Amino acid sequence: MNRHVTLEICANGPASALAAAAGNADRIELCENLQAGGTTPSFGSIAVTPGLVRIPIHVLIRPRPGNFVYNPVETAVIKNDIEACKHLGINGVVFGVLTIDGEIDTEACKALIAHARPMSITFHRAFDECADPFEALEQLIGLGFDRILTSGKPGRAGEHAALLARLIHQAGDRIILMPGGGIRPDNARTLIESTGAGEIHSSCIAEAAGGASVTDPGLVRQLKDICNLQF
Repeated sequence: MNRHVTLEICANGPASALAAAAGNADRIELCENLQAGGTTPSFGSIAVTPGLVRIPIHVLIRPRPGNFVYNPVETAVIKNDIEACKHLGINGVVFGVLTIDGEIDTEACKALIAHARPMSITFHRAFDECADPFEALEQLIGLGFDRILTSGKPGRAGEHAALLARLIHQAGDRIILMPGGGIRPDNARTLIESTGAGEIHSSCIAEAAGGASVTDPGLVRQLKDICNLQF
C-alpha cells in the first residue's frame, strides 16, 4: 500500500516550533527541557506558539523529569495543565501515568482523558518503561488514547525496530503507534520500512549561536522529504 508518513517534530519552545514549520513538519510536540527528556512548557510558550505556526500543536504534559509515577499533587498539576491547553485551543496533549509496578495507571489516565477531550491524546514515552508493552498497548486502546509515542523500550527507536514492528502490527488501525527516539535523516527510511510506521517523531536539534539547542529546519526538511516517499 502506498502511503506517506506523518512527521511530528518535538519543539523545545516557540523558536523551534517556527523552525519545524519552516521545514514542513506536519505537527509539533511543544515542550521544554529536552535534555531531561522533556517537561511541560511554560504557559507563555503554549499561549504564543499557535499564533506563530499553522500546523497542529500537541503539548507535552509532564510536570517533572524522572519516573512517571505521580502523587496526588502532581496529578492535579497535570490536570490543570491539560485544562489550560484546552482553554488555549491547543490541538492535543501528550501525557502518561504508570504505577510503581511499571503498568499503566488506568484510573489516573481515565480521569485525565476525561479532562482532555475533545483534544487529541497521545500516551508518551512512559510506554517504554512498561513491564509488558503488548498488554500495555491493549490497555491504552481500551482507554481511548489516539496515539502512543515510543521507542519500544528505553533507548533509541532503531535499537528496537523488531519490537516496534510487532507492536504496530498488533495495533492495526485501532491506535497510532509512533516511533520516536534518535530518528534522523540518515536512519529514518530504514526504520519506516522495517516497522511499517505511519508516523515518526524527531527533535532535529542542532546547536545554535550561543550554545542554545534549537530545531534545525534543514534537518526537518530532509526528514520530511523521506516521509514523503511512497512506502
